[in-house]
Amino acid sequence: MTERRTPIRFGILGAANIAPMALVIPARDNAEVEVASVAARDVSRARVFADRYAIARVHNSYEDLIADPEVDAIYNPLPNGLHGRWTLAALAAGKHVLCEKPFAANASEAQHIAGVAAASGRVVMEAFHYRYHPLTRRAEEIVASGELGTLHQVDASFCFPLPRFSDIRYDYALAGGATMDAGCYAIHIARTLGGSTPKITAAQAKMRGPQIDRAMTATLRFAQGHTGRIRCSMWSSDLLRVSATVIGTRGTLRMVNPVLPHLFHRLRVKTAEGKRVERFPGRTSYAYQLDAFAAAVIRGEPVPTTVEDAVENMSVIDEIYTAAGLLPRRPT
Repeated sequence: MTERRTPIRFGILGAANIAPMALVIPARDNAEVEVASVAARDVSRARVFADRYAIARVHNSYEDLIADPEVDAIYNPLPNGLHGRWTLAALAAGKHVLCEKPFAANASEAQHIAGVAAASGRVVMEAFHYRYHPLTRRAEEIVASGELGTLHQVDASFCFPLPRFSDIRYDYALAGGATMDAGCYAIHIARTLGGSTPKITAAQAKMRGPQIDRAMTATLRFAQGHTGRIRCSMWSSDLLRVSATVIGTRGTLRMVNPVLPHLFHRLRVKTAEGKRVERFPGRTSYAYQLDAFAAAVIRGEPVPTTVEDAVENMSVIDEIYTAAGLLPRRPT
């Protein structure tokens, strides 16, 4: 069942740094969406956030925000290990959910949430915003068209420097680690361009501590026979690497910064017929994502980053940790 209310009134869980870019600013230009309220563990921080972004209501707790009948949808940008708990709480209250990635702490938790979401009739999307940008859709179209020939190799990398080791992204109890935080993107991009969910043939981690990976490399094999590799890091010799490459028997496609396609918004294709660069609008991928979320809630339109897709991505993350010898998996 879809919610026919317009605009959709969002509540934000936490005054996270990503929230303005991912939701608040895009919502200003979307007549179908309104950011109505915010809550944070520190209510004073929520008030500062609300004042800065002209959000009308501040709640004293996440529970109060989720229970608010004037909230239709929840944006969940909490730490990785809290995604599952609060997405489930939102669903129990009858809310739609836009949940930041990674969707859960592990595949088992993701599968449980998927079952609850299916029974609820609510829209639940994992916020892989890049997936909604025209550049990504065009890359998929090129691969599917056969222009590159039979696929041979799909590589995706997301490496950035995060030397502040007190950051929650290095906290095992909060489902931290490079594969969770950066690798979830590289895995999802490889799955999107590779056409299916691959198996992991090998994985090697660089560790920050006994349970936290600061970098990971994994090799992939897709059911159709092509192979791939993902690289991710929050601290390694690859200080900054954000790219994707698809190599086929007849050509190559390259994407620079596929994670934020609106910052470069072009892709390169090389075949026997020549080289070309395709350019795309600079509108943010977050804005396109919000369009899709509203369309799913109001008109029942399908989205690609479903709960089922989230389970697939979390399954690959679990498999990488297993291949790298880093059990136990992130705690629920």
